[in-house]
Amino acid sequence: MNRTITGIGAACMDYLNVVEDYPAEDGSTHILSQMMQGGGACATAVAAAQRLGHRGRMIANVGTDETGRQIIDSLKQEGVDVSCVRCTEGMSPSSQIMVNPRTGSRTKFVQNNVLDPVEWDRACIDMIRTSDVIHLDGTRYDNAMAAAETAKKYHIPVSLDGCHMEADKSLSRKLAAQADILIMNRRYPMMVSEKENLEEALAYFAENSKIVITTLGRDGCIAYIDGRMEHFDAYEVDAVDSTGAGDVFHGAFLAAWLNGQDIRSCIRYASACAALKCTKPGGRTGIPSHTQLMKFILERES
Repeated sequence: MNRTITGIGAACMDYLNVVEDYPAEDGSTHILSQMMQGGGACATAVAAAQRLGHRGRMIANVGTDETGRQIIDSLKQEGVDVSCVRCTEGMSPSSQIMVNPRTGSRTKFVQNNVLDPVEWDRACIDMIRTSDVIHLDGTRYDNAMAAAETAKKYHIPVSLDGCHMEADKSLSRKLAAQADILIMNRRYPMMVSEKENLEEALAYFAENSKIVITTLGRDGCIAYIDGRMEHFDAYEVDAVDSTGAGDVFHGAFLAAWLNGQDIRSCIRYASACAALKCTKPGGRTGIPSHTQLMKFILERES
């Protein structure tokens, strides 16, 4: 059964450069290939959920420039509802990404989003109110907190990508406390909680969130389940580019969760989806369909 996931957060364009090698500061290298692709932590998660069979929606502001049009078009191509992606005066967010083809690792240079905050009109509120879950990335605290508070008002579950940290960590803790599903990168748990070790940090977040996970890239992820940490290995693939792997993990996890899978099954599903994404360049090219993903999982676990 198709469910609806609404994202409130980053929607940008990624300019990907596959480089011969990553140079030291004040050095140089050769660009082997270039491509442009829709990106943004939240937008890519929603695109992944859409490709896996659910309905994706996006609430965000983009600029009135050509990049803004490209961001919207890239989401439309995925079938995402962009009726609440609005054009406002200013420069649209973008990222310059340098990809090392030997390791699949990437280095990002991100332009900050300085556009006006989202205007919470009836259309945006209704989009949240009629969702099965909302997904936030916290890149704009004002937008994320407003969305979380609206979702709570209508008893809509909140998912948060714990990646962006405010200078005032108390603000990040306040936003994290709104999350029913909190999936963080490896730096976020201890830096935001200010606890002495990872187990204490995850236990701290579990006081408010039903699902607490920290992703570790090729080292897999750790979930806090039934009062203890549990490690899950990543699927091994010939990685080409890790851009967007974490974002895809979020979207796939939510897709599986909305299908009624238990947390361990959701993690395996999301891990496999992120791994497959890494076999193609950019954050979205390699996102599989549900059928392709299940075939991959069955082959690896048979």
